[in-house]
Amino acid sequence: MRIVSLLPSATEMCYALGLGEQLRAVTHECDYPRPARAKPHATRNVLPAGITDPAEIDRLVAERMAAGQPIYELDVSLLEAIAPELILTQELCPVCAVSYQDVLAVARQLPGQPQVASLEPTSLGGMLADIERLGELTGRAECAAAVAAALRQRLDWIAGCVAEVAAEPVPVVCLEWLDPPMAGGHWVPEMVELAGGRDLLGRPGQPSRYVSWDEIVAARPEVLVLMPCGYDLERTVAQAELLRQTPRARELPAVRRGQVYAVDGSGYFNRPGPRLVQGVALLAAILHPELFDGLDPGAARCVPLTPLA
Repeated sequence: MRIVSLLPSATEMCYALGLGEQLRAVTHECDYPRPARAKPHATRNVLPAGITDPAEIDRLVAERMAAGQPIYELDVSLLEAIAPELILTQELCPVCAVSYQDVLAVARQLPGQPQVASLEPTSLGGMLADIERLGELTGRAECAAAVAAALRQRLDWIAGCVAEVAAEPVPVVCLEWLDPPMAGGHWVPEMVELAGGRDLLGRPGQPSRYVSWDEIVAARPEVLVLMPCGYDLERTVAQAELLRQTPRARELPAVRRGQVYAVDGSGYFNRPGPRLVQGVALLAAILHPELFDGLDPGAARCVPLTPLA
């Protein structure tokens, strides 16, 4: 089967099911596992290159969304040459991938009119169900069931370890963007809960949302987790410096206690793929270090922000 993945999370699912050879093209953001980086890119970002300021990125994205303009474009010529039988995409977030309607329009023009499958989980259970659905679409149902079962087993194990010692959940705020601040939604609050925390601002199963610093301060998180969408650990650590320029941040118990953590959001929190389970493990290590053997230095890091300027 010739498969094109227009989602980094779907690309990871394909490799988890042994479908790497069938993947003929991926997105420009598909960087895991490493072999995916060598695949042809079926998409490109149309935002100006070189912009690093998060407020400017947010403004440009909002402007294009309001004007009905895309953030990503498809390489139609490449798709015509591949003649895929299955295209994996999503409808959930217009900022995360090529517009679903654009994908459908292009698919109708391709040789053989490939099947378009939309993978759009809003929870961990939905992510696991999508793995099984992908298995059914590609003739790997038995493998997919085994992969999903192993991931469920690990989630159950983490939750069980935490439940044995955690008398009260730790109050947590997870920020999926820093300027303007945005609280992580969809599966993130569920991840926090499984790890022994209580997400103070995220809404389970609901989209991420903008929040004010008044809301963040009023929530009084004891732990602040920074997971800006699309950022790896090093970029997140660099973005954490924005909090030094935010006077209200010094009011947070998390900042005063030295409990601010940068994580690899792109790898373990933003993409609804198999590595969300590792994200739960990272959160558990942050919230309950007495239970787990420290943080993976390549995935999470404590960011001391005191004293603030």
